[in-house]
Amino acid sequence: MKTFFATKLATTSIFTDSGRRRTVTNVLAGPLKVTQVKTKERDGYFAVQVSFGKTKREIRLADQPEVKTGDQILAAAVFTVGDKVKVTGVSKGRGFAGVMKRHGFHGGPKTHGQSDRQRAPGSIGMRTTPGRVWKGKKMAGHYGVDTVTTKNLTVINLDEAKNILTVSGTVPGGRHGLLTLTKL
Repeated sequence: MKTFFATKLATTSIFTDSGRRRTVTNVLAGPLKVTQVKTKERDGYFAVQVSFGKTKREIRLADQPEVKTGDQILAAAVFTVGDKVKVTGVSKGRGFAGVMKRHGFHGGPKTHGQSDRQRAPGSIGMRTTPGRVWKGKKMAGHYGVDTVTTKNLTVINLDEAKNILTVSGTVPGGRHGLLTLTKL
């Protein structure tokens, strides 16, 4: 099994042995309770359905799972210190945002008679051909609440007693958001 579910606790910093500061994220990883085992004969594929908190998720497998209904899967059974993982989560929602916040536009000049254009996108159209605004043009709109994956993070620490996994770098989403950790 290479996939595990967790919730984000907090992003913090640690210091390495050489004295350098390193950004890390603590996540609450499990335990996962097996609620159903799917087999190739009955369901057409191998999978394990697990519950984490109030949510139930499915982990697909390549071959027959070794667990049965009612078992608990701990993070220590899947991950070890030094493993590379990718973390998938839902990014923080920012509502309706302008082009400066959403796309990093620089805005218009503050002088030369343009007193009301500082945060505007500027010209959006082209010439007579095509005579319209291209689909996909970067404009103001809804920002955030997207599925985001951060790859090549390293497992720094694993606290088996508290089920807390420490991962290098930052992971998407706010505190207590659901994350999917996949071992690379």
